[in-house]
Amino acid sequence: MDGNGFTVAGIRPQEPPPPPPARPWYRGRPVLSAVLLAAVVLGCLCAGVIAPRDPAYMDLLNCFRAPDGTYLFGTDAMGRDIFSMVWHGGRVSLAVGLLATAISTAAAILYGAAAGLAPARVDGAMMRLTEIFLSVPSLLMVLLLQAVLGRPTVLSISLVIGLTGWMSVAKVVRMEVRRLRQCEYVLAARCMGGGFMHILVRHLTPNLIPSIMFMVVMNVRSAIVAESTLSFLGVGLPLEVISWGSMLSMADSALTSGAWWIILIPGLFLAGTLLCITQLGDALRRSANKGYSNL
Repeated sequence: MDGNGFTVAGIRPQEPPPPPPARPWYRGRPVLSAVLLAAVVLGCLCAGVIAPRDPAYMDLLNCFRAPDGTYLFGTDAMGRDIFSMVWHGGRVSLAVGLLATAISTAAAILYGAAAGLAPARVDGAMMRLTEIFLSVPSLLMVLLLQAVLGRPTVLSISLVIGLTGWMSVAKVVRMEVRRLRQCEYVLAARCMGGGFMHILVRHLTPNLIPSIMFMVVMNVRSAIVAESTLSFLGVGLPLEVISWGSMLSMADSALTSGAWWIILIPGLFLAGTLLCITQLGDALRRSANKGYSNL
């Protein structure tokens, strides 16, 4: 009934719309990829426990033995246990990927930040140099640098891959630094006499991490692929250093002898790990893009 004594009929009070259904926390997130990658990494770290056999021991009486209860993944042409080789070799491949990514990320942040804070002419020259490096095939640069360093080791392979994989990240770092260099906290730090490294470590790097995180994750994948490619071509790690790439280099003996497990099993581990890393990188990229769209 209103103020005049009349009752308005036919109108129902509006009810608030029901809340949207709660979205499951795992929707749109690579949960399966994260779990599988964590299982592979944990298995490689605990290789001495789950695979106690020496991966380099040659049992010539059991060459080309198919997978069975004694040798879960079979043996290779030299009688080595592939189950132990997969887990111990994963350590080397993952170590190369992480170490090479750390080197390339550090180089990219230093170079990109220096270009972003430099005057226009210096910045332009540094970016032209970056584009020149990008135009050269990365595999050719890796082979050239490795030939200069000599005998390949885990450290030298990681260094070579890291020094040839920083250019794309450096361009993103430079773009972000040019956006951040006019912020008040950066200007205040420069006015107070803060040096390049102080500004980079204290003010710029924490703001750069979200922008380049997905590229860093993808660089881990690229480094593992590069190490596997070099070992497959016979110019990577020596035969006594077991990695997934060196195991794939025995593809010729596997194909000629019909021992499919020699190449299939390490290939599945390598492909599965790379796929999981790719899924995580794509998820980080979508998250970063969503963060920028909400600004």
